[in-house]
Amino acid sequence: MTESTNTAAPVTTSSGDAPQPGSQAHAGTPHRPGIVPEEYFRWRAGEITRLEAFCDVIFGFAITLLVVSLEVPHSYAELMADMRGFLPFAACFAQLAMIWRTHYKFSRRYGLEDPYTVFLNVVLLFLVLFYVYPLKFVFTLLFSEIMGADVTANLGWHEGSVLMRIYAIGFAAVFLLFVLMYGHAYRLRRELGLNPVEVLETRVAMQENGVLALVGVTSFLVAFKSPGWAGWLYLVIGPLFAIHGSIFGKRVRLLAEKPSSAL
Repeated sequence: MTESTNTAAPVTTSSGDAPQPGSQAHAGTPHRPGIVPEEYFRWRAGEITRLEAFCDVIFGFAITLLVVSLEVPHSYAELMADMRGFLPFAACFAQLAMIWRTHYKFSRRYGLEDPYTVFLNVVLLFLVLFYVYPLKFVFTLLFSEIMGADVTANLGWHEGSVLMRIYAIGFAAVFLLFVLMYGHAYRLRRELGLNPVEVLETRVAMQENGVLALVGVTSFLVAFKSPGWAGWLYLVIGPLFAIHGSIFGKRVRLLAEKPSSAL
């Protein structure tokens, strides 16, 4: 695992002059003709690194933990019981996939592997593994309640409050780490050669992950008074992202249309 900042080196033009920082003449990840991962952001990572491969293995293992306790059903009743666990599994899978996608985009965008980035990645992987069982338990209870089961028989108010606080801590901590990662990339914007649009998108990503972390912190505080509302509070993420995306998505497009943005 390398411990140096992995940034794309500038290539020279046919005239022998080095391109300006942020220019598309920088060497980046090769892609098939006509295929660009992001419209306004050039990915600087090259080949898949050992750090990225290690992270992918941990994410795969975390998903395995969601189903590892399931056995092959031996009767129709057991099969139906396992099928009822499909929706909680799908919700957990979607949330882990969202975290993986956020990590994947960050890694591809910046290609950073300096000691600080490696440290943040290791902490993230630790939290993901810690996060799996509270995640599975919360969604299992949620869908059981939606399907009419009485979940209060084995889970009192105090237990529900503690459970939602544990979940909120894991949720907030994961996305706070992404805030720190993007903040680190923002500080290295000159070394990475980010153009104005990429700088703005980096700040937007920091804000998006900050919103998610703030929702987790708010849920943690609400759980002291109302565990039920602490869970439903996560539904505000959709509207918040829609508002945030409409505002800052327009700003990114307007900046990208300016000739001085040096795309």
